[in-house]
Formats: sequence, structure tokens, C-alpha cells
Amino acid sequence: MFANLTVITVTHNGGLVIEGLLKSLPGNVRLIVIDNASTDNTLDIVRTVRPDAQIIRNSIGLGYGVAASQGLKAVTTEFALLANPDSLLGEEALTALLSAASDFPDAAMFGPVHKDGKGNIEASYDVTLWNRSRFGKLAYDVVPQGPICVEFLSGAVNLVRMSAIRDVGYYDPEIYLYFEDDDMCLRLRNKGHSLILVANAVVTHLNGGSVRPNRYYYWEKYWNIAWSRIYFEQKHCGRARAIKLALGRGLKFAGKGIVYAFVLQHAKSWRDIARSAGTFAAMLGIRASKLPR
Repeated sequence: MFANLTVITVTHNGGLVIEGLLKSLPGNVRLIVIDNASTDNTLDIVRTVRPDAQIIRNSIGLGYGVAASQGLKAVTTEFALLANPDSLLGEEALTALLSAASDFPDAAMFGPVHKDGKGNIEASYDVTLWNRSRFGKLAYDVVPQGPICVEFLSGAVNLVRMSAIRDVGYYDPEIYLYFEDDDMCLRLRNKGHSLILVANAVVTHLNGGSVRPNRYYYWEKYWNIAWSRIYFEQKHCGRARAIKLALGRGLKFAGKGIVYAFVLQHAKSWRDIARSAGTFAAMLGIRASKLPR
């Protein structure tokens, strides 16, 4: 049934959640696991639950986009489904996504409706990054009754047509974490490919558990969110707009970080100092990618 599909998941210390994803997949679907230098039992679980899986193991963490591209380049089927290790899929959702891909042969990406662990709807589609401030979150609380074209689909779970992915050239290797899905969606649309939200495909996204949070994790997270936002602005809107955005955001985050430190809200201070550092790093041309130039 799934002869034309390969599932790809990128892991990094995902031992707390990976078994759920593996057991939610049909046993006859091809599976590629790209591991970003896990030090826990992630790969032991993969080998036990899915001994047929193809494993690509990186000696250092290369970030989501680079690792996902490694998996995509190894795909020989017509479609690939990218799924975070903290997601639960199922045969019904996969079938619905593939059916939509057949119905809309000119579309490149197909996203399911996401629910959290309590069954609540998560926002998994959107307009482009520059238009989001014009729409409140309530705009996405009502799930469409049928498939609709959208401008953005979440990278947590989505089905992609491999011919379109090869057309745009995989994920941007300069983006280490965050906004790589915004960039991919925009590049696909700029090439004339459509993105489809498939309302009758429903998956569960547990949101977390793929790493063990600590101070380094939170610094890496917020530094990269800030860095990637400025990089994305420069890539698609030019250097002048990126500098303007970076100066405003960098100074704001630095000021907030100092204020939070004075009132002893250390977690918020750490977060905003990381944001400021990542913002100015991007403005100064410091790379986030771990790949050599």
C-alpha cells in the first residue's frame, strides 16, 4: 500500500518519544532515521522496534534541515513524509495524505491537521511570516472541512513530492534550527508549487521530549530562533531590512534580559540574552551552520 512512500525522522536524544512514532507507523512503510549525535538509547530503540530502518548517524549535531536533507537525498520513492520523533501518525493519516497527493498532482507539500496529546487542535498551517501579525491565532482554531491551499505548513509532519523537493534544492544548509520550514515553503511557492492542508489527515504532535532541556538547550534554542529570523529576512528581503530588524530586536532583547536579571527572573533573562546574542550574530554574519564552508 505504501510502496511509493518513505518516512524520514530526525532524532537527537529522542529516546523518550521515538518508540511511539515507530509503533504508530505501518510496518511495511520504508523508514529512514537520521540521528544527530544522540547519546541516549534512541538508536537502540529504533533497532529493536524497526530493525529494517535505514539509519544515518552523524557524529555531530548538524541541525534539523541538514539532517532532513540527508534523509531526502537517500529517498528513492515518489513521496517522503517528514515526521518529528514526538509525533504519532497511523495508516489512516498516511493514506489521506497520499490520496490528496494523487488528487492534486501540481502540489508539492501536504500537511495534516495536528492535535496535541490532549486532543486539542494545534496551528499547523499559516500565511507567510511577514503577514502573520495581521491574523490572530483564532483564525486557525476552526479546521477546514476539506483540503485548502495555504502559504505555510508546519515542518513537524508533512508529505512532500520528491520531484518538487529536488527542484528547489532541499533545505538551506545555513539554517541550523528554526524557520527552515518557512524557508522551504516560500521557496516551493516561488517555484510555482502549491501547499495543501489535508483536513481529513489527523496526526498527534506531542511537542517535546526529543531532548532533555537544560541551560545549554535553552540557550541554543533561543539563540537559533533569533539568528534564523534575521537570516530569513536577509535572504528573502535584503540586507537593509535585515539590519533594521536586527537592531530593533537585538536592543529590545538585550534590554529585557538586563531588566529580568535585576529582578532575579533568571530564566527569562537567559532567554532574552540568548535572543539578543543570536540576533546580533546574524547581523554580523556569524554562521549558525555546523557545516564547513
